[in-house]
Amino acid sequence: MTTGNGDAPVIKNVHSDIDSTNKTLLKSDALYKYVLDTTVLPREPECMRELRLITDKHQLGFMQSSPDEAQLLMMLLKMAGAKRTIEVGVFTGYSLLATALALPEDGKVVAIDPDRESYEVGRPFIEKAGVAHKVDFRQGKGLERLDELLAEEAAAGREAAFDFAFVDADKPNYVKYHEQLLQLVRVGGHIIYDNTLWAGTVALPPDTPLSDLDRRFSIAIRDLNARLAADPRIEVCQLAIADGITICRRLV
Repeated sequence: MTTGNGDAPVIKNVHSDIDSTNKTLLKSDALYKYVLDTTVLPREPECMRELRLITDKHQLGFMQSSPDEAQLLMMLLKMAGAKRTIEVGVFTGYSLLATALALPEDGKVVAIDPDRESYEVGRPFIEKAGVAHKVDFRQGKGLERLDELLAEEAAAGREAAFDFAFVDADKPNYVKYHEQLLQLVRVGGHIIYDNTLWAGTVALPPDTPLSDLDRRFSIAIRDLNARLAADPRIEVCQLAIADGITICRRLV
């Protein structure tokens, strides 16, 4: 907590001091460093490492996925045998690059984000990695672009034909994204939500001092978590990796 000009206390956002080296809920920095140094960073593709380090210097660098999360994402994609995927929320494209690298040569990822400028930071790394042909970037708001995608799929005679979706976007709309993605992802397919523990704030007492943004997002995430836990259409597993990841498998 800091103060400004003798006025009411100014509360920092909970992610304000985060970058790719410390985005974890583990209480031991030494343990997280051990995980990164032992099984994550030695296997991180060079193109991803370069993009991650550049993104760390970005004013909003805390928004990018952590390297252990990206490693998990790549393994889940390969285990699922995914070919058609969706990513809602791209930023500079670190997780998008991980997805494109994990997909087979004929795989595709529809990547949605309103911020093309940030995407352009990562695009040269996607091209350098030789996977640009797998990426279909669509600039715009997630809800609108997903509605368009639903219309496209219907016009092509496809129903729920995507294998996988990863959501790391505006938290208050996660519940709405969930309903759209359940229409796009096939039975047996997976939907992954990022930031579902929001720096641990979801478990704090209601009167805990938080910034306005953190309070709004924490409330939205708690609502999402409760809905996912009670949703009979999915199997759900929540992991304390990075800022919290929830894996959903569509049942019906």
